[in-house]
Amino acid sequence: MAAPPVIGQALGAAGGAASPHAAEPQVIDDLPANHPAADLPAQQRSLIERGRYVARLGDCVACHTGEKSQPLAGGLALETPFGKLYSTNITPDKATGMGGYSFEQFDRAMRKGVAADGRNLYPAMPYPSYAKMTADDMQALYAYLMQGVAPVQAPNKASEMGFPFNQRWGLSLWNWLFLDATPFQPSAQQAPEWNRGAYLVQGLGHCGACHTPRGMAFQEKAMTGEGRNGAYFLAGETVEGWRALSLRDLWTPQETAEMLKTGRNRHGTVSGNMVDVVQHSTQYMTDADLLAIGTYLKSLPAGKDDLPMQVAQGPAPRIAVPARALGSTEAIAAGAAHYNVPADLYTTRGGLGYLQFCADCHRADGGGVKDVFPSLDGNRSLRADNPSTLIHIMLTGWTTPVTQSHARPLTMPAFAQLGDQEIADILNFTRRNWGSKAAPDIQAGEIASQRKQLHAQPDNTRPFETPRLAALLAEPNAQQLVYGARLNIETRDLLPKNVGNALNCASCHLNAGTVADGSPYIGISAFFPSYAPRAGRTITLEDRINGCFLRSMNGKPLPLDSEELKAMVALFDWMRRETKPEDKVEGRGVGKVSQSILPNTENGKKIYQAQCALCHGADGEGVKNAKGQWVYPPLWGDESFNIGAGMARTYTAAAFVKRNMPIAMHNKFPLGQGGLTDQEAVDVAEYFSHQPRPDFAAKVKDWPKDKKPADARY
Repeated sequence: MAAPPVIGQALGAAGGAASPHAAEPQVIDDLPANHPAADLPAQQRSLIERGRYVARLGDCVACHTGEKSQPLAGGLALETPFGKLYSTNITPDKATGMGGYSFEQFDRAMRKGVAADGRNLYPAMPYPSYAKMTADDMQALYAYLMQGVAPVQAPNKASEMGFPFNQRWGLSLWNWLFLDATPFQPSAQQAPEWNRGAYLVQGLGHCGACHTPRGMAFQEKAMTGEGRNGAYFLAGETVEGWRALSLRDLWTPQETAEMLKTGRNRHGTVSGNMVDVVQHSTQYMTDADLLAIGTYLKSLPAGKDDLPMQVAQGPAPRIAVPARALGSTEAIAAGAAHYNVPADLYTTRGGLGYLQFCADCHRADGGGVKDVFPSLDGNRSLRADNPSTLIHIMLTGWTTPVTQSHARPLTMPAFAQLGDQEIADILNFTRRNWGSKAAPDIQAGEIASQRKQLHAQPDNTRPFETPRLAALLAEPNAQQLVYGARLNIETRDLLPKNVGNALNCASCHLNAGTVADGSPYIGISAFFPSYAPRAGRTITLEDRINGCFLRSMNGKPLPLDSEELKAMVALFDWMRRETKPEDKVEGRGVGKVSQSILPNTENGKKIYQAQCALCHGADGEGVKNAKGQWVYPPLWGDESFNIGAGMARTYTAAAFVKRNMPIAMHNKFPLGQGGLTDQEAVDVAEYFSHQPRPDFAAKVKDWPKDKKPADARY
């Protein structure tokens, strides 16, 4: 009964129906531009457009949008230490928005935090910063909000503040104590670029709202870098569980501008609330304004209590690559590796946890992937004494901002599935090697506390339990098992005489063969010896491993008595657990995709370019790092899989793609993997699996007794 809709879907796709993931990602600008340009004088249009840019500088849309389909209509929940607030409707709707505000009332709300009806606004609305706006900018912003934004009828939500903070009369006293409503005064001693940067940072950008420490009354300890408390300005603070680090003496102006324009630079990427700031505000600023901000921030002297100073230390100590060939157990135990990895990567629970769950994106050497995943060397969050941001990201995940230079958002999934001690071990490993060695160790109790605060609970809906590489260290044959894991991850580098191209076992068996539905090794050794249709006989586990060397990697088999083959078999035996030959192991294999789905190769090419090329290259050539080392493997060409393995079969490849590719697409543990429709998976599998790749002469001996599968390429 299910077949006809599937066939219909295939025919529809082949006939040109939309494929949701085939189009190149587009940047969606949420800031309204609704003014009827043709009906307004040129001077008024110019004023409204300037006001829209002012709204951009102030990042109005990020805070005042709860429902994405109703920008600026309010309703976004804002967590404070005193309760929950909701942003207000600032569209020109007369009943529920600001349509009834005169300019004078608007100006008073922006500078003094007093609404049209006389109510005091909570300083979660950063009016102490907006008070610094020039009169011209205020007029332009008012014109934009009243004439450039369509009215939306959306009643404001009542705040949820406990006593005594729900008594707004106290805010008058707060204003008397802490509010300075004086507009920004340029410094005659500074250049125009510095003054512009100071104006944007102190005023419209309201950077201090997150990055300046707060006092007992939740007031910013300083609103500028001058005066008795000036050293506190932008020195860092914790906001909603995120560590907003110091902006003082920040990088070079060009590096700061790049971060604000693209959400990333050589020091790292934005996270937490800064994702919204970049996505909605700073990426649209002029280069001149971004450089002005960078110039001003660089001029602020770093202080002893900053969180932390923004000068990265040199790279963590590395182990030297030995001149002799790699491959012996002793060399592995000593830490020898093709990559300059930390010496304790394979000898500590944190190192093995990092290797299993983090290295696919951040790489074993912490170098990340250029323009894709951030490097960890000198990363600001790793260097901070307070680990709030690191813990927050590990427990809840993180997504890059959508910018004009990087339109595809990349997601780091939540790792709440890991235990508190596991997360602490991994974070301590990363801080020790790529952050600050002086930073205190994170304790499991800190993870547990923040987990409770963030309501970050593991997903226990599947019975599949991911084996932990870190547990290898507790086994009597730990050295052999770790060697087996390394052979799986670094196959080409450790076995150059046996591997003839760019691929490692972990290219398909993700996270060292521990990902559900990604050909995991869970229980696999229990099912050998077993009959193999391709061989036409019963084969052993050793035969199966060597078959990959011969066929998928176009290389040479390992001797049956070699320590390498024994180590790999030992690893698979360890992952067998209690599995018996008659058992069905949940999550093992790659699943299935219906062969009634007809492939659309042209759509597959579009899917590949939109979703796969980022990691595997525009022409399937793979991605290398600056040292010429493979990061992600080629999918066709001379160094790719040859005609063997599952990638030679369209629907097997489609099933793998469906559940495991692309990575970083959403919040699914552990790689954010999968997300294409069945049709899209078949389309892209048909496209890349039929590209030219090395032949396998011995294929003529395949299927000696059994009928070859309908989707086999030969």
